[in-house]
Order: sequence, then C-alpha cells, then structure tokens
Amino acid sequence: MNVPDIIKVKEHLDELKGKGLINEWELPYENLLTRLTAAVFFLETVDESKLEEIWKELDKHPRLAYRKNEEKKLSQLEWRVEFNKNFEL
Repeated sequence: MNVPDIIKVKEHLDELKGKGLINEWELPYENLLTRLTAAVFFLETVDESKLEEIWKELDKHPRLAYRKNEEKKLSQLEWRVEFNKNFEL
C-alpha cells in the first residue's frame, strides 16, 4: 500500500529507532490499510524513561492515542499506538 500518512509515521518510527528511543515497532495487516486512522502500530521502548520523549515526537502526527498493549492479540510489543483520537469513521 502506498498511503502517504502511514509512510510518514513508519519513517518517523524508524527515525526514533535510529535515535535509540524504541527497540522495535510493528504494523500488523499493513497491506490492508488504506488510511492512517485505521492503522494500529505497536512499539517497544528502549527504556520507560524515554516514553515522554516518544509521545512528544509522535504527537507531531494528528490524533495520537496510545496505551499499554494488554491484549497482546495483534502484537507482543508493549505499547499500542493509533492516530484515531476523537475521530469517527
């Protein structure tokens, strides 16, 4: 899929990985996505102390929402990140 908004977030996550803020990230079902508001990213931090900086960075993209990934159904990574806050389909 060539969805510019999703590509921007993926590049940003790669940048944060390169800066040593996150260990890894995932985007399950990426090939089915047609818009950023439907995407659910998962990430693992390098250290909990980096969370504030990570959220500040990712807040550059619209409608950031995040929470602990307690279900562990789509990914085993620790944090669930979406760009769908206060957005209705």
